[in-house]
Amino acid sequence: MITGVTGQDGSYLSEFLLEKGYDVHGIIRRSSVDYRERIAHLEGHPGFHLHYADLGDSMSIVKAVDRVCPDEIYNLAAQSHVQVSFDSPEFTADVDATGVLRVLEAVRACHLEKTCRVYQASTSELYGKVEEVPQNENTPFHPYSPYAVAKLYGYWIIKEYREAYGMYCCSGILFNHESERRGETFVTRKITLAAARIAQGRQDKLYLGNLSSLRDWGYAKDYVECMWLILQQEKPEDFVIATGVQHSVREFCELAFKYAGIGLRFEGEGADEKGVCIAGPENLVGKVLVEVSPDFYRPTDVVNLWGDPAKARARLGWDPQKTSFEELVRLMVDSDMRKVAAEDAGERVRKMNLAEYLEKGIVK
Repeated sequence: MITGVTGQDGSYLSEFLLEKGYDVHGIIRRSSVDYRERIAHLEGHPGFHLHYADLGDSMSIVKAVDRVCPDEIYNLAAQSHVQVSFDSPEFTADVDATGVLRVLEAVRACHLEKTCRVYQASTSELYGKVEEVPQNENTPFHPYSPYAVAKLYGYWIIKEYREAYGMYCCSGILFNHESERRGETFVTRKITLAAARIAQGRQDKLYLGNLSSLRDWGYAKDYVECMWLILQQEKPEDFVIATGVQHSVREFCELAFKYAGIGLRFEGEGADEKGVCIAGPENLVGKVLVEVSPDFYRPTDVVNLWGDPAKARARLGWDPQKTSFEELVRLMVDSDMRKVAAEDAGERVRKMNLAEYLEKGIVK
């Protein structure tokens, strides 16, 4: 059973488990607007099933667990945007903190605590205002956002149920992991999509926050394999999942624009820093394509996340460098270049149809 099945990680994990012969049961929330594009290709697969439930509704979770009787639960559902957590702290706490408790209690209510293994999607944001670099399983936590504080409760309640009830439940402390399926409001996808749109004349400029923020970025498709490996161990343990390599937002931006055919040079400092086009389409050379906006600064900002995957490499046999940083950015840019080109082609077709309708007097 996968909560958050419609998300980036949920869709990749579903594909991974189906390839291994699992029956996969995804949990989705009832909504008047359906967001299933990441899993649409899986619907109809004989091993893929969907159920309505919500981490904010304990009874719905209990019913879903009772119906499915899962051997493994991957709790990936969350309000996962750090900036949004400052705007919606109560909702974030309800889903990201109490939601984990509801899953654990559902397992106990259905008397599956001895047979069902639970994976909790934890986060590098737990380290927040970091106290040592790089961060490993023993690094002290210092959460620095409502999102991180809520996730910290989730981490500790998993640990408590493991020790109090002997349940097989563990956390994967995932550092930033991106892909072509990343949501468009997250900084990496915002950058690759903007680079593609600017390169194809669909956007003029990209506005970002702190360009000097440092992150450990990996490929989501690689990380879901590690989630599965964590639940296959004889004893439940928590693991840091990271690449062990760190880059700045500025570096990500430079590389994304490079793969889109645009060379950038950054000038200035802080809020006055700008990215100027120095190579690429003639109409862009010399123009400011990237600017810093104070609107994207957080009340408290985490600036130095860098994971140490040594334990995962040694115990799980997982390769944190399977997909390099450069390859990750290239995959995302290539995908967004195709997406923008398709949108542009669709727009041209719509305009042609409108012109034809006007000519024939079908519309006025």
